[in-house]
This record gives sequence, structure tokens and C-alpha cells, in this order.
Amino acid sequence: MIASVLQDAELWLAGGGRALWSATAIGHERVLQDTSAGLFHVARDGEQIVGVMKFELEDAYFWPEVPPGTSAFVHKLAIRRAWAKKGVSIALLAYARTRAQQLGRTHLRLDCVADRHGLRKLYEGFGFALHSVVQKGATSFARYELPTTEQ
Repeated sequence: MIASVLQDAELWLAGGGRALWSATAIGHERVLQDTSAGLFHVARDGEQIVGVMKFELEDAYFWPEVPPGTSAFVHKLAIRRAWAKKGVSIALLAYARTRAQQLGRTHLRLDCVADRHGLRKLYEGFGFALHSVVQKGATSFARYELPTTEQ
């Protein structure tokens, strides 16, 4: 079910010429592995999963300079299209901030492709501050951070 939310989001993005995740990264096998490791968290409406988010305690790829144990990281935030712009993303980010704080992490961090202006606006509206823009291969990524003590 989590994989289907990610795959639906990817189809929507690709349909708009903004493909994001590889088939391998959001395939059932990889998602099952990550889910089994407790990395995915979901937003539900009754029994239906309407949004997903990967919550990790390390991210050496995008944040190699961050000391271990200080931050939590959000990846693969995806919302079913029928639930877009209805506060599901905000609820998942609020949960991530609270969970990071409970785990003693001083910051919640995330990244997105730098030209995703709508997504960046969502993050900034939630309170994330732009930390930096980094280049990974041919793609620029905006890195954001949020102190977990701000509510």
C-alpha cells in the first residue's frame, strides 16, 4: 500500500515532466525492506493510506557533515492526489518534528530537487529554513533544516 502511494505520486510527477524517483527506489521490494525496518510512517483516513513519509535517523548522502545522533531526516513524502492540499503533508511533517524531538534530535532535515518551487514553498511555510543548495550529479538539491524545539 505504501509503494502504491509512492508510485501514484511518481506517475503524477512524471506525467507533468517532473519525474523524481526511480522504479527501483519506490518498487515493492525496496519499500517492503524500508517498511520492515520501520522507516515509513503513514497518514490515514480510516483504513485508507492517504500519505506516506520515510523518516530516517541518518543521511550521509545529502548531509555528510551532520554529526550522528543530532538530526532526523524526511524522505519520500508523498500524498495521494485526492488528498493534496488538505493538510496531510503538514500533519506528516508535524509528526516528524515531534518524533525527532522525542528521540533527542535537535533538527529535522530534508532535501528536494532545487527547482521544485511548490514543494519548497510548502517546506518554508512549515518553518524549514534553506540551509544550502548542493549538486549531486546533474541535479541541484535544496537542503532544509528545522530546529525541533520550535512549535
